Amino acid sequence: MEKIISLGCKAQSLLNTTRAVDFLGPLALRLYLVPIFWMAGSNKLADIESTAAWFGDPDYGLGLPFPELMAWLASLTEVGGAILLLFGLAVRWISIPLIFTMIVAAVTVHLENGWLAIAEGSGFFANDRTAAAIERLDRAKDILREHGNYDWLTEHGSFVILNNGIEFAATYTIMLLVLFFVGPGKASIDYLISKQFAAVCHA
Repeated sequence: MEKIISLGCKAQSLLNTTRAVDFLGPLALRLYLVPIFWMAGSNKLADIESTAAWFGDPDYGLGLPFPELMAWLASLTEVGGAILLLFGLAVRWISIPLIFTMIVAAVTVHLENGWLAIAEGSGFFANDRTAAAIERLDRAKDILREHGNYDWLTEHGSFVILNNGIEFAATYTIMLLVLFFVGPGKASIDYLISKQFAAVCHA
């Protein structure tokens, strides 16, 4: 029993040595999210009129109130959030509106499509919608095999059908929640600022 406890203590001590580089986790989350929010926000800003029209359209869009305001808020939050995440500045603060943006997107755009981002014909999250999508995908592949160079088309990956479920939005929300509660890590401007505040508060 003592040997087991000793081995457990050594294993825990070994794990604790990784604390020296624990900034890598939050840094990886931040850098992963940067291009996602930058592309989402900059694409909206590139044609803000169409974005606002889509936000407000009750039939073919989101049917949101104050679509112009909502479009600008969402776009600037995503672009500004990407910049702040990159430098690790005000990360916990910007995580709040980014989480809200992701929740709105999940509810208004993706929820009706279920969980899956990519359609699958079977599995726990598959449904009638994704099963039907697989039938269409199989038909599309048959057409491509008959009329196209299928080997070249699939050389670097298989064809899929986008299901546009909440999977990605939920994933990004969870990542932002981690950043909100854990913080941006030592490789950030926030960490440098917090050290200065700590020095002042304990002076």
